[in-house]
Amino acid sequence: MGDDHYLATGPRVGIRHFTAADRTEFTARARESVPLHRPWLSPPVTDAAYDGYFAKLQEPTREGFLICELETGGIAGFLTVNNIVYAAFRNGAVGYGAFAHAAGRGLMSEGLRLAMRYAFDELGLHRLEINVQPDNERSVALARRAGCRLEGYSPDFLFIDGAWRDHERWAITSDMFEAA
Repeated sequence: MGDDHYLATGPRVGIRHFTAADRTEFTARARESVPLHRPWLSPPVTDAAYDGYFAKLQEPTREGFLICELETGGIAGFLTVNNIVYAAFRNGAVGYGAFAHAAGRGLMSEGLRLAMRYAFDELGLHRLEINVQPDNERSVALARRAGCRLEGYSPDFLFIDGAWRDHERWAITSDMFEAA
């Protein structure tokens, strides 16, 4: 595949939407990455779970992006924008994860910036929020590197890995993104 199937590209990665055909590679990478992801997130590791996840990403209040290495086309990570609200709010909640083989290589930083640009320019959003468990140091560092500001703390915010988890709220506006 050429670069024309990417929504945006950087020096090392491109972002594109999920497809049904990504199921095998995505679930294999998710299974390999369970030790990295737990207890922070649980991406789909089975075909049935992927199919349900993919179906949800087709809803009008969601956008899903795969972060792919340009050199190989392989999936390095993923990012979703959920709970998209337009009108006066123009906001979305961002979630993301790197796969183990790509972690620590800066690919997610590049992919997150590309996805933010797409959300602000193509989706017309004004604000993106990232909710992160405070002990998830890699995810907090990624939000910080992307130019997000810490806005608050939400106790018992999301039910993850069998328990209600506290989260920090990080956010960035289109104006902040442009200034960074």
